[in-house]
Amino acid sequence: MTELVLIRVTGADKPGLTSSISAILAQYDVTILDIGQAEIHDTLSLGILAAIPSRAESGPVLKDVLFKAHELGLSVRFTPVTPESYEHWVQGQGKPRHIITLLARTIEAEAISRVTAIVAKHGLNIDQINRLSGRVPLEQAESNTRACVEFSVRGEAEQSVMRAEFLEIANELGVDIAFQEDDVYRRTRRLVCFDMDSTLIEAEVIDELAAAAGVGEQVADITERAMQGELDFIQSFEQRVALLKGLSGDVLQGIAERLPVTEGAERLIRNLNALGYKTAILSGGFNYFGRYLQEKLGIDYVFANELEMENGIVTGRVTGRVVDGTRKAELLRELARKEGILLEQTIAVGDGANDLPMLSIAGLGIAFRAKPLVRENAKNAISTLGLDGILYLLGYRDRDILD
Repeated sequence: MTELVLIRVTGADKPGLTSSISAILAQYDVTILDIGQAEIHDTLSLGILAAIPSRAESGPVLKDVLFKAHELGLSVRFTPVTPESYEHWVQGQGKPRHIITLLARTIEAEAISRVTAIVAKHGLNIDQINRLSGRVPLEQAESNTRACVEFSVRGEAEQSVMRAEFLEIANELGVDIAFQEDDVYRRTRRLVCFDMDSTLIEAEVIDELAAAAGVGEQVADITERAMQGELDFIQSFEQRVALLKGLSGDVLQGIAERLPVTEGAERLIRNLNALGYKTAILSGGFNYFGRYLQEKLGIDYVFANELEMENGIVTGRVTGRVVDGTRKAELLRELARKEGILLEQTIAVGDGANDLPMLSIAGLGIAFRAKPLVRENAKNAISTLGLDGILYLLGYRDRDILD
């Protein structure tokens, strides 16, 4: 009768270890039912679930593995596996899988403890834990670091409940925790749509225009109330634009050149372009500044509002349909159709209440450095890192990414 044995090998990593152990098993016609290997700080951990055929007794097989392990300076443990236990393991492969991504400048043990406690509370199994971020020197300033650990978990999950619990500890510990289904769409995202103001840039353009027009305080008050969801976007937008009446169009270029691009935006767009993604700006701001960023960052599409001018002077109106939350969601659908992809293959990123409609329909909706209302209603959020933290949510490691 075939014997099932879990072989666990640990020790200092060096070339040829896995080859040496598997070569011994090959001599006895052993079938490998499962195999996994990890390396942490030059220490190897290798696991092999072996099916030893009845014609080859397990004693000689395991003895040879033990001798080889000692020869290589490794520790080895053997654990018998019952057929019932193996069948239970096989049946688990049909369960839903999810990816939990923990992001921060540095990751403390408490964050790992709290995340895994929630996983255990909901009866999920952790299959793998991987560090996606690169190695960080001890003396490097925390403001320049990025840390990310990804958990692959399996089992039935109450997603809304788990997201709420993750958000609570994320706020408490100052980290970000994303929770996604691990399905084919996660690996085939093709379109990323960004809000502009306070997302791609660290400013609200209309506030910059208002300052130039001498109506900064009035416009800033209306902007904040709108972003918090206290005012209807279109009405508040029209009120703010009306206050710009009489502003010279000559100031627009200078404002565009001074706009601070958000941390990680250039690195993110550069990598998305290299990986074949399409990118878009869907903004309740203005086309003039969207086109400026499009050229600067290499973005494929821009949809925003057209600031009306007469004789080089702002009239206090916009032309065409205002790009509000509803319109952003429509544009996301239209771009998905244009690119021949499903909504599940899209990503939307924004910070304000008017971004929620597109965040809610995208395959991956991300509230970026967002207001509390938006963080609570979006499926995922990033607040601790720059925009390039999105690459971790897509499963990319630092070693995969262009600097």
